[in-house]
Amino acid sequence: MPADLLATPDLLRSVFRRHAAGVAVVTARGEAGPVGFTATSLASVSAEPPLLSFGIGTDASSWPAIATADHVGVHILGEHQRELAVTFARSGADRFGPPTAWRDGPEGVPVLDGVLAWLVGRVVARVPAGDHRIVLAEVVHGDPTGTGRPLLYHQGRFQRLGD
Repeated sequence: MPADLLATPDLLRSVFRRHAAGVAVVTARGEAGPVGFTATSLASVSAEPPLLSFGIGTDASSWPAIATADHVGVHILGEHQRELAVTFARSGADRFGPPTAWRDGPEGVPVLDGVLAWLVGRVVARVPAGDHRIVLAEVVHGDPTGTGRPLLYHQGRFQRLGD
């Protein structure tokens, strides 16, 4: 088998750059205040009960808060929120300072304004997965009424949905 087909971190990254994914921001309340990060690993897991999942690296600055949070917020970003996605993806950024608009939502979770939809979930499991954890959360609140089109992540860039 050719070496370029053997499983490596670079192979995995190269393949998933070709996979277009919706962009979400996950938030939680930490001891020092709100935390959050941009995620493209969001998935619907179950309708009964309503469960979602996302992955987070254990070296991420948000991990200590997510590791102990009872509840998390999940926000589906619109194509008009590219800068918000960049802010929450950037290491060391003041993610909740201006111009980020947010409020305290259900269960004390930070809820971002202007998103296409948001959910608050009660964390039910954190599953080890290599250098990440897969977080499972049961949805307890949400609002699907935002308007616009979704922001996508493809080929290492935030992009708009084409027709």
